[in-house]
Amino acid sequence: MNHGDEETGQAARPKRADAQRNKQTLLDAAAAIFLTSGVEAPVRDIAAKAGVGTGTIYRHFPTRADLIIAVYRHQVEACAEAGPALLVSSATPYAALGQWIDLFVDFLVTKHGLAGALRSDEAGFEALHAYFLDRLVPVCTQLLEAAAADGEIRSDQDALELMHGVGNLCIGADTNPRYDARRLVGLLVAGLRLPQ
Repeated sequence: MNHGDEETGQAARPKRADAQRNKQTLLDAAAAIFLTSGVEAPVRDIAAKAGVGTGTIYRHFPTRADLIIAVYRHQVEACAEAGPALLVSSATPYAALGQWIDLFVDFLVTKHGLAGALRSDEAGFEALHAYFLDRLVPVCTQLLEAAAADGEIRSDQDALELMHGVGNLCIGADTNPRYDARRLVGLLVAGLRLPQ
């Protein structure tokens, strides 16, 4: 390889890093728009929030289903990574649990349109659901165990059961704009706490 080839290789790396950052920006923008406007929100709204043209979105995500699935996976990863980080940065494990549940609520409200978007791909939907459980149940378990070890909640809380309860409280958010899922889930999480 000559010196010119090395320079070409080095020049390509920043483009890949820029492309990855752009993709992350698009996913964050799409998640924010989906949260407020649903998964059928116009692509131009997502592009405007991300500060890019609609062509950039279609270059990364040729179909709406591709975009929705990518947002779903992106949010699962964000939730999974947030749990341990919140345990380190929060005042108490219970506070970390509450903050994580807020992120989880935002994710659940965003993902309500996923089933419709994947109507023709039942196997893909099942694979995403398994991915969701594999990534998030252990994180919720870790948060619950830390809060229980700290004496903030009872030790018999089940992560999957809590996540189902949170999910059930989020269902009304997709049909009623005045429905405040986060407030209702906050009451559920408050009910986990032992008297101090």
